[in-house]
Amino acid sequence: MTMAIEQLNGALALIVPDVILLATMCLMFFAAPFLVNERGEAAAGLRDRWGWLSVIGLVTAGYLWWLSTPQPVTTGPFRLDELAWYVRGLSLATGLVLALMTWQQADDARAAETQACLLAIVAGVNLVAAANDLIGLFVALELISIPTYLFLLMPRRDAPAQEATMKYFLLSVLSSAFLLFGLSYLYGATGTTNLVAIYAALENGSAESMPLVLGVSVVMVVAGLSFRLTAVPFHFYAPDVFQGAPNSAAAMLSVVPKVAGFVALYRLLAWPLEAEGWTLAGFAEPLLWWIAVITMFVGNLLALLQTDVRRLLAFSSVSHAGYMLVGFVVAGSTTSSIDGFKAVLFYLAVYGAMTLGAFAVLAALGRPDRRVSTLSDLQGLSRVRPGMAIVLTVFLFSLTG
Repeated sequence: MTMAIEQLNGALALIVPDVILLATMCLMFFAAPFLVNERGEAAAGLRDRWGWLSVIGLVTAGYLWWLSTPQPVTTGPFRLDELAWYVRGLSLATGLVLALMTWQQADDARAAETQACLLAIVAGVNLVAAANDLIGLFVALELISIPTYLFLLMPRRDAPAQEATMKYFLLSVLSSAFLLFGLSYLYGATGTTNLVAIYAALENGSAESMPLVLGVSVVMVVAGLSFRLTAVPFHFYAPDVFQGAPNSAAAMLSVVPKVAGFVALYRLLAWPLEAEGWTLAGFAEPLLWWIAVITMFVGNLLALLQTDVRRLLAFSSVSHAGYMLVGFVVAGSTTSSIDGFKAVLFYLAVYGAMTLGAFAVLAALGRPDRRVSTLSDLQGLSRVRPGMAIVLTVFLFSLTG
């Protein structure tokens, strides 16, 4: 009993920043209903209070992250290796930027739910990187998806936002079904849900007797995670959802699911084994190459046909997913894939900063009654707002590479 408690305490110690975020989220959800009058109207100024609480939660989690150091990987439910440590810092920084963007987009009545959903999404990304078990990995991915439905709808409840939320919800459920199907086959082939034990089964060859089962698992896992990466052919939701979603939600969709998707893909397919070991990455390499090439081609080609700024950025997100998949495949084909995957993580950080910046400029240029929608809305920006024009130009040129 004592040993079990010690193991539980050791596992929880690895995710203290995420516990802080989830506790802050629960506080917002529980307290918000009590801060309304008898007519159900929220008190004035609540938006600022919830915004400050969200920022304080993120900064506190960031401080605890900075004090932490990567730990050796064990067979416990969580891990804090270099990848998990880096992704936690990246997601907390992204969450802080999104919290500031969301601050002014949600009114007093919806600010608590909007900020709480954002904290849950950030915690979900952290837990995806820290998960050391298939069940924990899937639950962490759902911790990103489910709050995203509300995050898309809360700032604006108009028809475009409702349509964007419904499309994302239906396709997200489909992708989760694909992923869960693939994970179940991976469990069937290896006999365990623990990632360390799965790696050992693949390395010693005990799972090679079921190549068809492993092949189906790879295809289903890639299909399920391609939705989060906006990789072709699972990209078709992105243009419509980006167009109808608020700026903060579109910015979040362009960055956060990609980080979680690539980390999950790495955990499942690109673990660095010995050269003579059997790797899922080697089995999936041809499939990922084709997806990467088609994603780059389709994303860039369809972007040329767009006149809506958000649809243009959506196809930019698609094409960048293809570029990152190329780096992922090259990284996974080496015997030291973590070193190669660091390049993909650096790409994700730079891409995320530039994309968040572009959406932040669009949010700053918009008005409460009319937001910047088409490319024609940006005509003459250098004369009216030269500073904003320069900043937006830098972000867009950075996205071109």
